[in-house]
Amino acid sequence: MTRIFLALTAVACLSAGCSNNSVTGRSQLTLLPESELQSMAVSEYQTFLSSNKVISPSTSKDAEMVTRVGQRITAAVQQYYAQKGISSQLDGYKWEYKLVDSKEVNAWCMPGGKIVVYTGLLPITQNEAALAAVMGHEVSHAIFQHGNERMSQGMVQQGLGSALSVALSSKPAATQNLFMTAYGVGSNVLGTLPFSRKHELEADRYGLIWTAMAGYNPQEAINLWKRMETASNGQKPPEFLSTHPSEGRRITELEKHMQEALTYYKPVK
Repeated sequence: MTRIFLALTAVACLSAGCSNNSVTGRSQLTLLPESELQSMAVSEYQTFLSSNKVISPSTSKDAEMVTRVGQRITAAVQQYYAQKGISSQLDGYKWEYKLVDSKEVNAWCMPGGKIVVYTGLLPITQNEAALAAVMGHEVSHAIFQHGNERMSQGMVQQGLGSALSVALSSKPAATQNLFMTAYGVGSNVLGTLPFSRKHELEADRYGLIWTAMAGYNPQEAINLWKRMETASNGQKPPEFLSTHPSEGRRITELEKHMQEALTYYKPVK
């Protein structure tokens, strides 16, 4: 099964062409136009918000914090991309930040900057710097087109082709589920596993940079994942069955990139 999937991916890469990410330098299979994914995200985001309890920043300090941290993180990303001369890669982004009432310990960012943080995450983040590390991580998934990459792999694997409009018209439910899974609103433990862990570690590294540039101490990310490890109470599955790296591996990788992140750190005044 894995060999077939890898062969199909290789064929798709050769026919459609893999692109190199201008920030990470990694080659990526992105079959889907980002503009189409952003349009789909607007629809899916509104559907999600309409079926969940969104907490208003005008009535909640926690929601106000989510908005504030999100604005600082995205400003850091825009500054970084401007310095690299690649601001055009953020075209179409209309950032939104929402806090949703849910016990789930989760956060995600759809194409075009549609961000959701669940209230169940806040007892573990505990402070703005840790929340910034999470939001920086999720924003990295979006701007590096990790979801596009995962969805492209999934469409190849499921035989949906490479045209989003065709896939939506022929198999709307399957395509929608694939979209939600690719952007962290669902889960998948099949062919995309190794790529998913790679994405997680990549998002961790640059999430530290956005956190630091936003004026938050990136070292708080270490404490965050120690708290996450404690909160799991040993109930999480082994790393090879999870789309996320184990907390221990994640902490090791964060420590490896901490000095790089600290060079960007200027505390919020």
